[in-house]
Amino acid sequence: MTPLSELDRRLIAELRKDGRAPVSTLAQKLGVSRATVSKAIERLTAAGVIVGFTVRIRDPAQNEQVCAISFIEVEGYTTDHVISSLRGFPEITKLHTTNGGWDLVAEIVCDDLAAFDDLLRRVRSIRGVVNSETSLLLSSVVR
Repeated sequence: MTPLSELDRRLIAELRKDGRAPVSTLAQKLGVSRATVSKAIERLTAAGVIVGFTVRIRDPAQNEQVCAISFIEVEGYTTDHVISSLRGFPEITKLHTTNGGWDLVAEIVCDDLAAFDDLLRRVRSIRGVVNSETSLLLSSVVR
């Protein structure tokens, strides 16, 4: 696929704000014709850049939840063991391998601070975890 054009990036930004926005509204905001918007959406969908449209609802419990990103350093050849252990934690919603100073990145959702504190204790007690740094997510400004 060719790189995204400026129009593609602006269109994706508008769709992130409102995936149900009418093509005519998108065209007006972007300063192009409806046909241009329709073709761009079709092209981006066919290329796999846009993989679907969905509805997001606000979870009433979301305001009490603690969400975080944890960067984890693993010792030597224990990565498989650490990954296997982390897969068993329901609070870890996503787990990624990465390059750089950290070996793993975990996305975390806990019911409250006490559960979050307990999760950090359990992660740090896994054989092979030598260091971690965790940041709380305060608000989502782009999804």
